[in-house]
Amino acid sequence: MSKRDDNRDLLKRRIERWATRLNVEPKLVRVQKMTRKWGSCSSHGTITIAADLVDQTSGFQDFVVAHELLHLRVPNHGRLFKALMTAHVPGWRSQDMRR
Repeated sequence: MSKRDDNRDLLKRRIERWATRLNVEPKLVRVQKMTRKWGSCSSHGTITIAADLVDQTSGFQDFVVAHELLHLRVPNHGRLFKALMTAHVPGWRSQDMRR
């Protein structure tokens, strides 16, 4: 198994742990090269995470993964979304780093 495959597996395991914790079930999880964003959540339930997220701190990884997974419950960045982020990822605002 290559280092790239190992990194993707690490990210997928992190996503699985967070999905369980947040009680959400993505239809599909993809880890792939992304140049403009760290992650995305489609309206069809697909979570896509940037492969190079594995090179970031674990706190930032948690922020990105939780952020995208919470969009399965709340599709926007309104008050409910922000409250859920605060409940599940305390201090998330300090992690909010755009690509």
